Amino acid sequence: METKAKNKTQLAYEYILSRIENGVYGPGYRVVIDQIARELGLSSIPVREAIRQLEAEGLVEFKPYTGAVVSNINEKEYIETLSVLAVLEGYATALGSANLTKEAINELERLNERMERALEELELERFSELNYEFHSLIYAHCGNAYLEEQIKQIWQRMKRIRVYGFTFVPQRAKASIEEHREIIRLLHEQAPPHEIEQYVRQHKINTAEAFKRRR
Repeated sequence: METKAKNKTQLAYEYILSRIENGVYGPGYRVVIDQIARELGLSSIPVREAIRQLEAEGLVEFKPYTGAVVSNINEKEYIETLSVLAVLEGYATALGSANLTKEAINELERLNERMERALEELELERFSELNYEFHSLIYAHCGNAYLEEQIKQIWQRMKRIRVYGFTFVPQRAKASIEEHREIIRLLHEQAPPHEIEQYVRQHKINTAEAFKRRR
C-alpha cells in the first residue's frame, strides 16, 4: 500500500514538474489540487504531497488566499547557484579530463554542433537539454560519484530557470557554444587540469555575469 501511495505521489510530481519545466505552468500560475487530481484520476492526497515536494525544491510556493502557485524566478538564487555550479563543474571537468576517450570528445563536438543548430532554429529548450548533455558527459568521467550526484541535483534544481536564463540572454547562448569549442580543445590537447578547471569555472561565471547585465 505504501509503495502504491509513493507511486501516485511520484506520478503527480512528474506531471506538475513537466508542466512547470515546459512553461505550461508559468511563474505565478495557480496549481489547483482538485483539478490535477481529476486530470490524473487520483485523490487529492498524492497531489498535495507532490506539491509539498515541489515547494521544498523551491518550484512552488503557498500564498495566502491563493494557495499553491508556481514560484517566480529568484534572480539572486539563480546567480548564487550558478556560482556554486561553476566551482563544482570546473573541478569535475578537471578530474574527468584524464579519463575522457577520443570517442567521448568526438561526442562533445557533435553535441555542440547540435546546440548550434538548435540556437539557429530558436529551439531554446532543446538547446538547454543539449547543454546539459554536453556537461554531464564530461563530469560522468570524473570518477567521484558524490561530486557527480551533487552537480546533478543542482542542474535539476535549475532546470526550469535555465531555459528562462537563455531566453533572457540569447547572445549568451551563442558565446556558450564558442566557449564549448575551447573546452573541447583543452580536453583534446590534454591541457593541465588546473587550466581546464579555471576555464570551465569562468565559462559558468560568464553566464551569471551575462544574466546580471541583461538589462
